[in-house]
Amino acid sequence: MRDTRRARLILGTLLALALVSLTVDHRAGADSPFVPVRAAGAWLFGAVEGAAGVVSRPVTGFVQAVVTAPGVQDELKRLRAENARLRTGLIASRLDAGRSAELKRMLGTAGRGGYTVVTGNVIARRGNPGFEDAVQLDIGTDDGVRPEMTVMNADGLVGRVVQAGARTCTVLLISDRASATGARLEGGQEIGVVHGVGENGRLVQFKLLDATAPMAPGGRIVSFGSQHGRPYVPGVPVGVIERVEATPGELTRVAFARPYADLTALDVVGVVVRGPGRDPRDAVLPPKEGAR
Repeated sequence: MRDTRRARLILGTLLALALVSLTVDHRAGADSPFVPVRAAGAWLFGAVEGAAGVVSRPVTGFVQAVVTAPGVQDELKRLRAENARLRTGLIASRLDAGRSAELKRMLGTAGRGGYTVVTGNVIARRGNPGFEDAVQLDIGTDDGVRPEMTVMNADGLVGRVVQAGARTCTVLLISDRASATGARLEGGQEIGVVHGVGENGRLVQFKLLDATAPMAPGGRIVSFGSQHGRPYVPGVPVGVIERVEATPGELTRVAFARPYADLTALDVVGVVVRGPGRDPRDAVLPPKEGAR
């Protein structure tokens, strides 16, 4: 207990002396008796700071010299280039893996319908005179592609070939306003025509020829097929009806359907170079949502 009181007394005395010293030094200004003490302190701390600078300056200079050396800079450039090459290779590998999976899916769809296809990739989206929605493929007549052939992907109908060169061809999408495709409702013989309406391919119009035939949202549409399979083979999934328009007094019924194929994100597609031996009917349609 005595030691604690003594320590507190000493600490209080030192604090009082410090406060008195600061007050005297502040009021005395240039005539303060503590000027020599301040000068000595400044000299001491300045000497310490200078010594630290002398010690650290060679180290800093050495590090800077190493970093800026020509050999090191060349190695850094090489490492950056190698890193960029590896990143590019990784992206390409992912793209190849994605396309491989999409190709496998599309060949499975073609197999279910009995379609013989030549596969290709979409390399450009382009508009031709009179057409708004068209894409260019990296396959052409050298691969067996001809105008008026059906084009599909793993999900459904894409369009038809309208022009073909030796190594490329142009496909008119079913979303184009100039496109007209014969189609029918799933599970029956009711037929109609699918027209493009633009809207970035989100919807297509389906006109059912029999105004009395039942049609409701959720109904599914497949291609009806053309004579000799040109330009459209039968049984390719087209889309799902989203809404039915009221058309009292009209000879046809009108609905709008969402295409199975995402017409704004096409990549791997197949041109049907030979149609099926028999109409696959509804066999190519995917399982209904919620069905097991």
